[in-house]
Amino acid sequence: MNADTSRPVAVVTGAARGIGKAIARWFLARGQRVALIDIDLHTLNECAEELGAEHGERVLAIHGDVSDSTAVQAAMARVDQAFGRIDALVNNAGVAVFKPAADTSYEEWRFVMATNLDGPFLCSQAALPLLRRAGGGSIVHIASISGLRASTLRVAYGTSKAALIHLAKQQAVEWAAYGVRVNAIAPGPVETAMARQVHTPEIRADYHDTVPLARYGLEQEIAAAVGFLCTPDAGYVTGQVLAVDGGFDAAGVGLPAFRRFVG
Repeated sequence: MNADTSRPVAVVTGAARGIGKAIARWFLARGQRVALIDIDLHTLNECAEELGAEHGERVLAIHGDVSDSTAVQAAMARVDQAFGRIDALVNNAGVAVFKPAADTSYEEWRFVMATNLDGPFLCSQAALPLLRRAGGGSIVHIASISGLRASTLRVAYGTSKAALIHLAKQQAVEWAAYGVRVNAIAPGPVETAMARQVHTPEIRADYHDTVPLARYGLEQEIAAAVGFLCTPDAGYVTGQVLAVDGGFDAAGVGLPAFRRFVG
């Protein structure tokens, strides 16, 4: 692969579909090179073929499990070999188990924590030397509104995302000395293929009633927020969590029934 070291490089985990794929597209549309890391080999190959047809050698697909420290080190070594640098790391890979807290097994708890928390920790540690070598850069963790607000059936998922938000703050405080900024994005409900498949009409109606903007977010809207945090325009922003949620978190305990009194 042609290592054009003049072009910035973004590494996106969980990049084969949904929000991760939209984030990869954001960077590619701005002329950057992108390494796609995903555990789903079939979907990763499809994504790489699609994006590669549009952007050629600026796309690198890496099959790997972000919860496996050996795999993560190997993935970053491949990025270094192919592209020679890392300017942005987006930790998007995530899993969920939606069960009552009392029924969530330790194995399910560890499954969620391994990907959602251990994964970003491992990827950040492995990418840091390359970010420092490039003169600094940006790390963005994809957390969730469930990391800011407690939510039914999300004891493992919500806790992992709350911890991920704090990880961003810890890293931001220490790694500022290296010129590395670290922030988190907390998406609300997003119109992904998975959401369309698993969210029933009742669930969708409840979200529309609860979110002040009364709709799901778009993958491209999450990608744009991530992209901003990776640009020089956000050069003084670090250690922050940005809720991209249609006002969901700001609504607090406000009841949808009260909205008829507004306007």
